Amino acid sequence: MGRFFVGITGASGHAYAEALVRALVLAGNGVDLSITRAGALVIQHELGIDAGERGERLQASLSGWLGEEIAQEVRVFLPEEVGAPPSSGTALGSGAILCPCSMGTLGRVAAGFSSNLVERVADVALKEGRRLVLVPRETPLSQIHLENMARLAGMGAVILPAMPGFYHRPTSIEDLVAHVVGKILDRVGVEHAVSSRWSGLEEPPVEPGTTPPEED
Repeated sequence: MGRFFVGITGASGHAYAEALVRALVLAGNGVDLSITRAGALVIQHELGIDAGERGERLQASLSGWLGEEIAQEVRVFLPEEVGAPPSSGTALGSGAILCPCSMGTLGRVAAGFSSNLVERVADVALKEGRRLVLVPRETPLSQIHLENMARLAGMGAVILPAMPGFYHRPTSIEDLVAHVVGKILDRVGVEHAVSSRWSGLEEPPVEPGTTPPEED
């Protein structure tokens, strides 16, 4: 259907990236994937994936990590491959998602400073007016963080912090991750059934012999 770029950085929250790549592929999309050097350290720590010092072992790890079916639809590019297809505005894509997005990466994107492929692809998305979703996972937020996010939002980027809700009554970490991934997919126009949708508040049960409360 489409081809999305997913950039993984050194922020915590790599479970979101894993679920996102799976969901994109299962929805019929291809994925171009790149991980920063800091991201390669964090994915080893959080998920036990050996991506190598600069992501050079990530392609070989895909089958064991995501499964062969998913891996076949994922192309991995090293962070220094600034000549890769996603780095050019003439190479059409369905959008770019930085997930999770560190505040360092977010700040460099806001300043137009591209030090690697992940930041370059985000820069291209902004200049071409394409979908760009940044998924920061940081708290608390400093004034610098907030100003950078506001600046990017003003440029047309979507700032989608990894803030799962609880109204869907999650019972596992996977439920919390799916809630955020579902919101990402909504913003890039991918149909999915990854997470449940709001259908309204349930009426509280009325005990026998009692009178329902009056409306305000």
